[in-house]
Amino acid sequence: MAYAAQDDLVTRYGQDLLVELTDRGEEPTGEIDADVVAKAISGTDALIDGHLQGRYVLPMAETPPLIRELAEQITIYKLHRYTPSELIKDEHKAALATLEKIAKGTVRLPVAGVEPATQPGNGVRVTDRERPLTAKNLKGFI
Repeated sequence: MAYAAQDDLVTRYGQDLLVELTDRGEEPTGEIDADVVAKAISGTDALIDGHLQGRYVLPMAETPPLIRELAEQITIYKLHRYTPSELIKDEHKAALATLEKIAKGTVRLPVAGVEPATQPGNGVRVTDRERPLTAKNLKGFI
């Protein structure tokens, strides 16, 4: 299941921008190239899954709104063949930072998750060795 769909991108960024980014043929058709969009969405899904796989059960039964928004931001960045606008760059950078926070557990999603591996106990453990130097065997040095 994809985290974002072509319709989501059209709703967020508009038909004209998607036509401009995807209509790459020799003869412009004036239509959105669904194959180009599907490849960008697929790449975005792989990137998001890479960040989520250690923390959440994949595939998700339902896509949280935050993940859908991040997927839209990353996908539109991937669709640019040339330099994207500053807004698109900033959104992409923020989306990747949010994915890092999700991977670290700073930002949590309302979905079934995998318990992160933790060490037993919640404190510092100190294992002390037997002390070979005591007052008894240091007699004469103290």
